[in-house]
Amino acid sequence: MMPLLARFREIYERASLPLGRACMRLGLSANMLTYLSLALSVGAGLIIAQGWFSWGITAILFVGLADVLDGATARASGTASDYGTVLDHVTDRYAEFFILGGVLLSGVVAPAWVLFALFGMVMASYVRARAEATMKLGSCNVGFAGRQEKLALLVVGLFLQPLFPQLDVLKWSLIAIGVASHITAVQRLHYARRMLVGAEDRRDLSQGPGVV
Repeated sequence: MMPLLARFREIYERASLPLGRACMRLGLSANMLTYLSLALSVGAGLIIAQGWFSWGITAILFVGLADVLDGATARASGTASDYGTVLDHVTDRYAEFFILGGVLLSGVVAPAWVLFALFGMVMASYVRARAEATMKLGSCNVGFAGRQEKLALLVVGLFLQPLFPQLDVLKWSLIAIGVASHITAVQRLHYARRMLVGAEDRRDLSQGPGVV
């Protein structure tokens, strides 16, 4: 099972190509936009740390936009590369740390819940990265929730928290992110085991019986 928003990846990649061409005309490279996304995530974290959640949501949306534009620019310019993919994934993890770090510093949610969510997000990404690093899986982007779904949950929590502070909406959003992330990590590990162990078993059978 793929994350919900990942199922529409081909559609949004095709739709975002004109934006990538516009960035090219402005002289922006994919890597420049990746670094811009990282810088915006630092700003988002600082804003959220001050308790300015509405402005924090705006900053997070700009982080997401820059993230979309870097991929669109890479595809439009034909400059997509393995290093660019690694850079994008690394900056995504840093962005998660900065944004959730802002939630932690805001003091609105107990640190344990922030760490629970952050640990889950990191582990889900780590399992995928390690599985794909075997070079035997084209993609391990499976599971209950991807990065976009988790950020959407965070945005909902940030939006509703000032409206219903007595309900601790942001805390429950982080708990949902953590649970979804850990479920996704287990699902990806199970998928990797099924694909990798299955491939090894098929290879052993194709080699025929061993010599006694």
